[in-house]
Amino acid sequence: MANSASSLSQTPATPTTRRAFVRTLTRASLAAVAAPWIIPSGIVRAQDGQPVPSNRTTFALIGCGNMGPQGLNAVIKNKNAKVIATCDTFRDRAEKIRDGVDKEYGGKGCTAYQDYRELLARKDLDCLEIATGDYWHVPLGIAAIRAGKDIYIEKPLGIAVNWAKVLRDEINKRKAVFQLGTWQRSRPHYRKACELVRNGVIGDIKRVEVWSPCLAADGIFDPNSKASKLHRDTTEIPVPATLNYDIWTGPAAKRPCTKARLLPDAIYHSSDYAIGYIAGWGVHPIDIAQWGLGADNAAPVLYKGTGRSADTPGLFDTLALWDVECQYANGIELRFMDRVTAAPIAKKYLRRFQEDGTTFFGTKGWISVDRTHAQASDPEILKTELPENAIRLYADKTPVAQVAGRRRTWKADSHWDNFIDCVRTRKPTINTIESAFNDDIVSHLSNIAAKTGRTIKWDPKAETIPDDAEAAKLLDRVPREPWGF
Repeated sequence: MANSASSLSQTPATPTTRRAFVRTLTRASLAAVAAPWIIPSGIVRAQDGQPVPSNRTTFALIGCGNMGPQGLNAVIKNKNAKVIATCDTFRDRAEKIRDGVDKEYGGKGCTAYQDYRELLARKDLDCLEIATGDYWHVPLGIAAIRAGKDIYIEKPLGIAVNWAKVLRDEINKRKAVFQLGTWQRSRPHYRKACELVRNGVIGDIKRVEVWSPCLAADGIFDPNSKASKLHRDTTEIPVPATLNYDIWTGPAAKRPCTKARLLPDAIYHSSDYAIGYIAGWGVHPIDIAQWGLGADNAAPVLYKGTGRSADTPGLFDTLALWDVECQYANGIELRFMDRVTAAPIAKKYLRRFQEDGTTFFGTKGWISVDRTHAQASDPEILKTELPENAIRLYADKTPVAQVAGRRRTWKADSHWDNFIDCVRTRKPTINTIESAFNDDIVSHLSNIAAKTGRTIKWDPKAETIPDDAEAAKLLDRVPREPWGF
């Protein structure tokens, strides 16, 4: 499988927020949990309302760079879970994270793997996180589901809509638990903003604006920037001794091994491995737009816009800038932009502009939310107290006996705890495969519209682009053999 970063660099090419998450693993401890090491088997039950080592949900991490350790850190803190394995195509990275897990648990017991197939063959594994490059998300997810595991996939869902259909079908057929890594849904201020919107506090919603970080902001158009230099770096290097480059490449096209190719930047911005930040970052504010609109089971049906990629040939060939107008079947408009394009537009009404955001415009005002805070056309809007019978987003009413090891909470305030709870109780997660699929549709169709310059129509029943065979081909990819599914 591919990884979000390589041993050549542990510094993600993403904004400060992501770097802060990754640092959680490198601090003094992974988590303050100490327990005897007993490998559990199968989905578990608590004894007297408390978890014991032999009935914890067993967990593994595939992809030990970048976002993977952050998820692992959260799972180690969960008293209902036990980490039993790590996996990475860079063997040394899997071993390093394994050693950290063993240290936290106070004994040997976590196993490091370089080949995901050996990991998935374990009968005592309940669930896992897939924190690899985007191009490995769906193939690994399908393999894990077919092996009987529940899965948490880092966003975005994948690099091809037709691949995602296969994963969705497998999940539904096998009744597996799935969570997408759009953790913003588990933050209280996002939930409150979306609940205010859903309960009509700002009236009928007419349009939404969303934006996210982009490659242009990283300096791709400046020939002297780090991003531009990496983009033009084609120097081939020997495959690192600890790397299985064939599995790393997996379903992607086989390319010469270069330093730049193994860095996170390439995995974010090369079309061999991703469709770019329009999905990898854009999925976060898009997901909040979908949630606030109550559109988890739908996506816009019309897309028209523009985009720009790097001016010179090189490694980074995904969109660096984009501006796409989308429209839902009910007439609500969604404008999806990169942060550079959005800045002069959003700064006209926002008191503080952030690099990402989602703004809902209604007939009675607007609400905007980003990772730091929420804003509104009238600050009093955010103080609105909703009635008891108001629409509530993801109220978790699982009986205490089924959620051993923690007190009852009526909301999902931890994306990871929510996943582990759902593995144990079999209830739906806060971001199921259906909502994840439709989030991806917005990114993919916006990308197609911006790259082709054509108006893209989406048929939600047939799940294809009708009357445009050339554009419809872009919904699929042919995986490199033997990595098809």
